[in-house]
Amino acid sequence: MRTRLFTLIFSVLIAGASYGNDTTISHAIAMHGNVKYPVDFHGFDYTSANAIKGGKLRLGVQGTFDSLNPFISKGSPGDNIGLIYDTLMVHSADEAFSQYGLIAERIETPADRSWVIFHLRKEARFHDGVAITADDVVFTFNLLIEKGSPLFRSYYADVQTVEALDPQRVKFTFKPGVNRELALIVGDLAILPKHYWQDRDFSKSSLEIPLGSGPYKIINADAGRSISFERVKDYWASDLPVNRGLYNYDQVQLDYYKDAVVLLEALKADRYDFRLENVSKQWATGYNSPATAKGLLKKVKIEHNNTTGMQCLLMNLRDSKFQDLRVRKALNYAFDYEWTNKNLFYGAYKRTDSFFSNSELASSGLPSPEELDILTPFKEQIPESVFTTPYTNPVSDGSGHNRGNLRIAAKLLKEAGWVVRDNVLVNATSGEPFTIEILIYMPTTERILNPYAKALQKLGIQMTVKSIEVSQFVNRLRSYDFEMLTVVIGQSLSPGNEQREYWHSTAADIEGSRNYSGIKDPVVDQLVDLVISAPDREQLIYRTRALDRVLLHNYFVVPQYHSGAHRLAYWDKFGQPNIAPKYDPSFSIGLFSWWVDPDKAQALNKAKAALNE
Repeated sequence: MRTRLFTLIFSVLIAGASYGNDTTISHAIAMHGNVKYPVDFHGFDYTSANAIKGGKLRLGVQGTFDSLNPFISKGSPGDNIGLIYDTLMVHSADEAFSQYGLIAERIETPADRSWVIFHLRKEARFHDGVAITADDVVFTFNLLIEKGSPLFRSYYADVQTVEALDPQRVKFTFKPGVNRELALIVGDLAILPKHYWQDRDFSKSSLEIPLGSGPYKIINADAGRSISFERVKDYWASDLPVNRGLYNYDQVQLDYYKDAVVLLEALKADRYDFRLENVSKQWATGYNSPATAKGLLKKVKIEHNNTTGMQCLLMNLRDSKFQDLRVRKALNYAFDYEWTNKNLFYGAYKRTDSFFSNSELASSGLPSPEELDILTPFKEQIPESVFTTPYTNPVSDGSGHNRGNLRIAAKLLKEAGWVVRDNVLVNATSGEPFTIEILIYMPTTERILNPYAKALQKLGIQMTVKSIEVSQFVNRLRSYDFEMLTVVIGQSLSPGNEQREYWHSTAADIEGSRNYSGIKDPVVDQLVDLVISAPDREQLIYRTRALDRVLLHNYFVVPQYHSGAHRLAYWDKFGQPNIAPKYDPSFSIGLFSWWVDPDKAQALNKAKAALNE
């Protein structure tokens, strides 16, 4: 039974009653409105009380790793390392943005959320048995700011001070301004052990197994090959409502593969158990096997409510040839999505026309009156089309002869000062040829980009597709050493501080930030600030749509495509809750709400043996 700092007579205060000066102490916090689950909830709806602890989950990963420190920008960290760390609070996967206490038993905030105090659980422990205290929280925050990835300095830029009030209470005070998200942002903080890290070099990439506090610990790591996790049998938080029915596997094994084809074949050969498929051709044709035909290897599509963000061909605006909006727009007209979807994707995708696709945050049509109130003050600084023309991507007839759109692209390029000489597009003034190198790390992407390269060649543009290893890709992305690349700009249902990291001028020149494009636009900066300071959900939606419109009409990217469903392939040995998480972009929460069903596993082994006879 968990420790309580208040006696029963004050239990109503734990449930969320208000104090003087409109200060509230609660078990949970929502970005806007009320939380779904009460103080005495048993577990999240997308978990099962019938979940069984035991068994092994085997996962296959494409790529490599050479570090077990995911908090710095050096090296390539292993996957799923978050399993060994606990955070102050935990997100609910069936609410847009609500958090419930994990290390923190209660969260205290004033009405304006100008500060937050986390009341820590006395029973919270690191894996070596040392208690987690407010000093660890302060140490973690300062360590990430001083030696962590640059994105932490941007993400936590509005935190003014952090102080330990006593061993069980830590206070974050925020800089003046309206940013209701900050209390939830610091709630995401994974707490690191001060006694472990104070004598180690945190800034150095390392394969030393770190000390954590979460449901799993790493028991072995073989660089570039595998990582093995083991469930912590005496995990201090195993019976908290936020963890019941989750983290059921006794062991989790990650094996790394460099080749995508080999990775898929390894699944069919029963080398691992579960795969989230993101290649439509493989989903359509790659799973033909006796095991699939007999239902032993399952193929399941699960519709989801996640915003799918923006998968795109991204241009580096630090390169002068991409500075002109007409050039960027022309590159969009050259991409024949309709032919690509029909011939390469088996009609599996939808064209993406928003940075917040598949959500209520996405803009559409012309601006609403509420959006016009936001956008009109910037009328002289943003494209006129924001007010006059709904954003739409170019559409072809899908025949592969995209002549109409290529004529428009050629006209735009000519207006921007580029001319064709001897079948080569050159700058009319300098004579410099228009060439593009586009980076990829997945060879399967080449089949998508080769037709695009041929289309650009018709305009006189020479595009080279360069495939490199994922570690090189990450390093070149961090240092902005690229011209174009394919990237996914993920979004949540409650955009906030991370938008500054994506679009704000202050992040454009910080190596390792996620402003990959290098956008420096004063209007975008102000719209980002408005999104962050939105006072309620309604205003958040209007302000996000306004930002979306300005980003789209500036043609910073060539939008690609998205799917509104998870495509899952797995061996039929799992038990599952009746309800899947509503908001779970990578299905990681869903997978860790599953368990190995002993009866199913036994039946599967018998069926596989019979299949191989």
